[in-house]
Amino acid sequence: MRIRRVGIITRKDSPPVQRIGEELAAWFRQRSIKADLDQIEPDMDMLTILGGDGTLLHVADQAARLGIPVVGVNLGYLGFLTEVAAEEMYPALEEILCGRITIEERLMLKAQLLDGNGVPVGKPWFALNEVVLLKGSTEPLLRLCCWADEEYVATYKADGLIISTPTGSTAYNLSAGGPIAHAGLQALLLTPICPFMLESRPVLLPPQTQVTTSLAQPASKVKVVADGMPVGVIQKNSFLTVVAASKPLRLISSPHKGYFAILRSKLNWASCDCGKPLPDCIRTAQHRPISSCAGD
Repeated sequence: MRIRRVGIITRKDSPPVQRIGEELAAWFRQRSIKADLDQIEPDMDMLTILGGDGTLLHVADQAARLGIPVVGVNLGYLGFLTEVAAEEMYPALEEILCGRITIEERLMLKAQLLDGNGVPVGKPWFALNEVVLLKGSTEPLLRLCCWADEEYVATYKADGLIISTPTGSTAYNLSAGGPIAHAGLQALLLTPICPFMLESRPVLLPPQTQVTTSLAQPASKVKVVADGMPVGVIQKNSFLTVVAASKPLRLISSPHKGYFAILRSKLNWASCDCGKPLPDCIRTAQHRPISSCAGD
């Protein structure tokens, strides 16, 4: 991938991040690469995100629709999506410019409210992590009917329902007790929030599934939240549909660490464990031809 023009997206409420963005723009220009701060244009070859996961989520929809690869530099807190650490930024970008690059296609969600006749209400919303139905803080538990395509799943009695991507499985889904799904999977995750019955467990669905939800009984202030941003309200006799978006986010993975290295670091798995290489005997065995004889 030849890099001729990049966009540098910064966390606008942070003057230190703005300064880093200006320094990075100068660094790119020294290498004859056009760099623009806080702009996204169709002819850009890459977006460099400076901030935390929230900064990346803010531009994920636009980057996905334009097909622009994104690399995230973590200048925030957790940084599951902004994989490149601040001190790794320039070495990682050097490797990317040299063509040592891995681009992962991360599934995006498309959500749409429908009225009681199935007619779309407003424009659809897009999310990289999750779409959530969430009750007001003082409201009683919701009763949410849920379908996978045309098949009825359940009526959840809960504080809400999370429809998550594998990328978002380490976000709100994880806090609500949902499973971690490898980001390379193509799947949708359904996770009820604080369900009344413990039998209400998370469900993993094929990526081509349309998830439909509606209120089984009237409730007020039931918000639709996409990647942490309130985007709408669902009413009685209306429906929310969530499907995989047609275009994924093209995320450039860190050249210095793998998926499980990030999980170990961010989730504090075995904090003193820096990783163990696969034993040579197993590595070699992986490349041996498999005998067709059942007795071998």
